Amino acid sequence: MEEKQEIEFEFEGQRLKALKGDTIASALIDNGIDIFGFTDSGKPRGFFCAIGKCSSCLVIVNGVPNIRACITLVENGMKVERQKGKGNPVW
Repeated sequence: MEEKQEIEFEFEGQRLKALKGDTIASALIDNGIDIFGFTDSGKPRGFFCAIGKCSSCLVIVNGVPNIRACITLVENGMKVERQKGKGNPVW
């Protein structure tokens, strides 16, 4: 079996390591992070459905809000931030 390539990404300004092919959610969890964002009322949100349907794992990626961490692959150099609420719609 081929070994996965290690990559780096940022979360809230902190450089973290991940494996190429991992989702953002799995990379965050592997780095000990389980709070991905907050509701409008300030309650923590994180990993829940793992299939992109519940919106619990929404994060901001490279300045773009409403990215589902559970189904989006982490990329080298990616900048991920916690999101509060549903973010601004991207049309």
